[in-house]
Amino acid sequence: MPTWTTRLGLTRDALIISARTAIATVVSLLVARILKLPEFYWAPISTVVILLSTIDPLTLAWQRFAGTALGAALGALIATCAHPNWLIYGFGIFLCGILSSILRLKSAYRFAAIAFSIVLLITHDRPPWIVGLHRFIEVSVGIAVALLVTVLWPAPTA
Repeated sequence: MPTWTTRLGLTRDALIISARTAIATVVSLLVARILKLPEFYWAPISTVVILLSTIDPLTLAWQRFAGTALGAALGALIATCAHPNWLIYGFGIFLCGILSSILRLKSAYRFAAIAFSIVLLITHDRPPWIVGLHRFIEVSVGIAVALLVTVLWPAPTA
C-alpha cells in the first residue's frame, strides 16, 4: 500500500537533497550577513548553483570561483577606467571570453561574464574595486559552504 509520500512523488532522496540544500543556503546566508556583505544574497545563490548542478561540485566550484574572480576584477578595472556604455560592456564581455581562453578557464567564461555584468552594469554607491571584491567574497562564501556540505553530507547517489 503506497504511503502519502509516494503518492505525492516524494522520495527519500528528494527529502535529503531538499534538507541539505535548505540548511546549506541558510548557513551561506548567515555567514554572509555576519560578514556584513552588502549583496549577501549571492552567497546562498552560489550555494544553490553548486549543490544542485549536474556537474561535479568540485569542478563547478572551481569554474565559479575562477570565473567570478576574473569577471569581478575586469569589471572593476573597466568601470574605474571608462564610463560604462553598450560598447564598453560588449568589449568587456568579449575580453572575458578571450582571457578565459588564454588562462585555460574556458568553462569559467559564463561566470566571468555574469560577475563582469553585475560589477559594471548595476549602479553601486561604492568604488568599483570594492564592489568587485564584495562580489568575489559573496560568491566565495557560497562556494565554500557548498563544498563543506558536499564533504560532510554527500548527496544521495542514484
